[in-house]
Amino acid sequence: MSGHSKWKNIMHKKEKTDAQRAKIFTKIGKEMAVAIRDGGPDPVSNTKLRDLIQKAKSNNVPNDNIERIIKKASSNDAANYEEIVYEGYGPAGVAVIVEAMTDNRNRTGGEVRHYFDKFGGNLGQPGCVSYMFSEQGTIIVLREDADEEKLMEDALEAGASDFEADEEFFEISTEPSDIYAVKEALESKGYKIESSEVEKVPSNYVTLESEDDIKNMNNLLEHLEDYDDVSNVFHNWEMAE
Repeated sequence: MSGHSKWKNIMHKKEKTDAQRAKIFTKIGKEMAVAIRDGGPDPVSNTKLRDLIQKAKSNNVPNDNIERIIKKASSNDAANYEEIVYEGYGPAGVAVIVEAMTDNRNRTGGEVRHYFDKFGGNLGQPGCVSYMFSEQGTIIVLREDADEEKLMEDALEAGASDFEADEEFFEISTEPSDIYAVKEALESKGYKIESSEVEKVPSNYVTLESEDDIKNMNNLLEHLEDYDDVSNVFHNWEMAE
């Protein structure tokens, strides 16, 4: 299991979001708007919204901003965002899935295609790479925040499907539908959750040998993740240690 790669992807995103909080505020706002449209504005009954509020707070979004987003998303003049998934190949055939939220399909599609073309990849047809990925809930707890044996026992008892330990963190895997229940069970026992996401996990990973390919792949990921309309990027590139 390539836990190292998944954790590096999470850290890669976290490092960027810490440096560019305004963009993260925008992206979380869009996700909250869609969650409210689909499940209502009450975080008690809308678990997706509740998780996004926690995500916003963990990224230091002020409470006033969160309340403003919920109020606006609940109003009649809320933007109508559409969820779109793009699939394609990065340099040397790396499989890439891009999840986006947009109020202008043509604008977003053109921009995503431009990034793939610019950095040695190509945008493909729906289904061209998604068969290589499966959905999995991933919960991260930093090693400094928990005792390994106790956390493993509590996680498996809460319904986790797998548990892995690394030098810096513990990675708890769940079925996608179980992630909120497992997360809440662990938080009720006092654990600090560093990250919890339903991710698309590749069935196999590829490495890049060429310096040009590595540079282009990094540029592709950075530009996609910086783009306001993009909410998540998944790939099967195994980054070097």
